[in-house]
Amino acid sequence: MTHEIDPVTLAVLAGRMEQIADEMDATLFRAAFNPIIAEAHDASHGLYHAATGDTLVQGKSGLPIFVGVMSFAVKAVIDKAAADGDLSDGDIYIFNDAHIGGTHLSDMRLVRPYYYDGQLFCYLASVGHWHDVGGAVPGNYNPAATDAFQEAFVLPPVKLARAGQINQDIIDILLRNTRLPQSAMGDLNGQLGALDLGVKRMDELLGEYGPETVQAALTALGDRAETLMRSELEALPDGRWEAVDYLDNDGITDEALPIRMALEISGDRMVLDFDGTAPRCAGPVNIALPTAVATAYVAIKHIFPALPANAGVMRPIEVKVPEGSLLAAEFPAPVGGYTETILRMIDVIFSAASQAAPDRVVANAYGTINALSIAGKRANGQPWVMFSFYGGGHGGSAESDGLNHGNAPISTATIPPMEILEAAYPVMFRQWALRPDSGGAGAHRGGMGAIYEIEVLEESAEAFLFGERGRFQPKGVAGGADASLNVFSYEQEDGWHQPPLASKMRGIQLKRGQAVRLETPGGGGYGRPADRDPALVARDVRQGLVSAAEADRLYGTAWQEADG
Repeated sequence: MTHEIDPVTLAVLAGRMEQIADEMDATLFRAAFNPIIAEAHDASHGLYHAATGDTLVQGKSGLPIFVGVMSFAVKAVIDKAAADGDLSDGDIYIFNDAHIGGTHLSDMRLVRPYYYDGQLFCYLASVGHWHDVGGAVPGNYNPAATDAFQEAFVLPPVKLARAGQINQDIIDILLRNTRLPQSAMGDLNGQLGALDLGVKRMDELLGEYGPETVQAALTALGDRAETLMRSELEALPDGRWEAVDYLDNDGITDEALPIRMALEISGDRMVLDFDGTAPRCAGPVNIALPTAVATAYVAIKHIFPALPANAGVMRPIEVKVPEGSLLAAEFPAPVGGYTETILRMIDVIFSAASQAAPDRVVANAYGTINALSIAGKRANGQPWVMFSFYGGGHGGSAESDGLNHGNAPISTATIPPMEILEAAYPVMFRQWALRPDSGGAGAHRGGMGAIYEIEVLEESAEAFLFGERGRFQPKGVAGGADASLNVFSYEQEDGWHQPPLASKMRGIQLKRGQAVRLETPGGGGYGRPADRDPALVARDVRQGLVSAAEADRLYGTAWQEADG
């Protein structure tokens, strides 16, 4: 018999469970040692179904991409526990295998079964981007990797704890396979602390309301998310719309890689079909199937922002990914640059959806995290690894211009502040500024990208870049213009150079006083440039966002009269 739950109790429990996940997020952010978690919030926590692994609740501060992929990670643990037959209260599994759990090997996953009164109720999970987990390149973004083993140490699901007892052997293996063991240990302890807190808060919740009522709330939340999604789809026209975009290359061969998609709506169902996408490639822009499905969820969540973050949203949506494509790569295919590929997936979903419902989507954002790592040794011999990602412009929308210098739409992470990076590593930012003329023109223009110029202060260092959008601009929609390309340069004794593959390069040798420079793309424009208010163009010119020459070229000269 189904346990009934009244709307007020449902709302209260939904808020309480979201708060548990949010508090787990906050616990890790405060405790983590590396800035990618502590400052950029590249992590996530949630509650997952005891039998299926489906996402029940996720924290609002974590990365949206983890909503979908962590359900695959939890399901992998469920399958392993079933095969081993030894699941116990207090067990904690740990792994980073991206082909099982999605994303890439830098993301360390901890999964813990939650028991109440001796019965398995759900799973709690924590995932965080560790600073370094071995591999050929410090920071693990190896643009020249041809298999997973060149990217990082690969750990399948194993028990870090059995019935509450930590297995120190596993920790010893992990710490031996990182260039930064202190950072790894700090992040691990932070994740363990977050899981402990989750258990405590769940005990309090179930003690207050009882497991039957809380389970009924979880079921109702999933069903309501499905109902809301079906209602949203029914409000859209039926039809089929197609889009295609390209990755610059795979970091090995300088050939563009298409990501092609058809979006089909029929009543209260949607199909996202990626037939025609490039096959698996040699380099690390492949992604595993769990990552592809999770990316579709992130794009849908952007298009329908009022929907809750649980698996019910995806019940009316079918994601078709062709076998053998770079969106369904199998082990040991390299997947370290997954961020670039999922950003392009989101772009094609937005471009297709703009044909069906232009008022619901934004133009393409800048489309690359520009994973840049600079590494070396300090004067005392201690290794240092500065890994970070960088911002750019977001696309214009039906309502407004795009955001200047935002973070990628795959996450709610923040860009680590310049002051934090300079304090932690022997570098100096010569420039950290908006990039004029980088946003696509439109009735609502795209946001501006940024310029980062980073000088090395130690005797020597080595730089590695894994980026995209060096050859294919972020697209405008609804008549809007495309944004600028991504430009990376590095300084040598004979001047500035650019990578042969445009957006990817490893082994850049830098001496003290030399620098690297990123000029990131802006966002695409929304609507015809001819429809932009001349007064807004004049404001952009006054603020230095658009040069007078580009304003004349893109919008005509009417803005000059509006400027007075």
